[in-house]
Amino acid sequence: MFNPFNALLGLFSLDVGIDLGTANTLVHVRGKGIVINEPSVVAIEKRSKRPLAIGIEAKEMVGRTPANIVAVRPLRDGVISEFEITEAMIRHFIKKVHEQSFFPIPKPRVVIGIPSGVTEVEKRAVHDAALAAGAREAYLIEEPMAAAIGSGLPVTEPLGSMVIDIGGGTTEMAVFSLEGIVVSRSIRVAGDEMDDAIIQYARQKYNLLIGQRMAERAKITIGSAYPLPEEQTVTLRGRNLVTGLPEAVEVSSVEIREALRDAVSIIVDTVRNALDETPPELIADLMENGIALAGGGALLQGLAERLSEETRMRIYVSDDPLTSVARGAGLVVESLDRYGRVLASLQRGSTNHRI
Repeated sequence: MFNPFNALLGLFSLDVGIDLGTANTLVHVRGKGIVINEPSVVAIEKRSKRPLAIGIEAKEMVGRTPANIVAVRPLRDGVISEFEITEAMIRHFIKKVHEQSFFPIPKPRVVIGIPSGVTEVEKRAVHDAALAAGAREAYLIEEPMAAAIGSGLPVTEPLGSMVIDIGGGTTEMAVFSLEGIVVSRSIRVAGDEMDDAIIQYARQKYNLLIGQRMAERAKITIGSAYPLPEEQTVTLRGRNLVTGLPEAVEVSSVEIREALRDAVSIIVDTVRNALDETPPELIADLMENGIALAGGGALLQGLAERLSEETRMRIYVSDDPLTSVARGAGLVVESLDRYGRVLASLQRGSTNHRI
């Protein structure tokens, strides 16, 4: 229903595209580009559930908080697990975007990326959280579609294109043609799973207990999916499970690659499975134009080479893969008339899939 007060507030608000990720939340503002890129972490007081810090400040607290404060990630595997905390986080980021504005009550239009495998209930939760956080209009877009638009793929043309978006909680992949998703896959194996694999490897091989941040640092520094031209090493610091004392162990990129083997193999198999279901005409287009890699996981060394070898197709990392979804959501909110058909609907079974 038309609300003249909301419409008035909208004149003074900045329309935003949000990549509400398991690991990081990015916000794209019309005309300004990416203005926020912060961890999806909220530090809350245990008893009252009151948020004390959000984003970078809260991430610094992970594993270092006193007993009465806990740092939580309100999204798990790309979907909301803590509704009120997610709402507080979205409100915080919308408010932060409008800090330079003269108007105290922002009412922006918001487009939010969601995993392609989510249920109607999960979709509704994201939509309602955005409205509760102050958006005057909230729209949802499936993350692979947003990543494709952000990567500059011709999703509105009668031409096959494909994106593989590897985030923190989920890996999304989809083949597009004529504004629709022809084939899609969503698996809950992504960056977080890789971090956990490194933690387990250190525990089993070296009896060393390391934290999530240390595992993530090792993955970013020397993690790979394909043999490197020059193998590297990194020092893992943690607690020896036998002696109970602090210990530092030097591990090689070969060992980290071994730790990541299962997670990478699942992603490779899922890509092959998606290609197996893709119509031959679209396969021909993909062979000609290649497949784009997006998301933080696209930065894993040698992943494009490994996928190219396994699929016999050209796989390339899109420009600035970390921001693809947010940029895509931002482009959609800027041109809702043009991209209206690519938005995910809240009606059951009405998401824009061809198959």
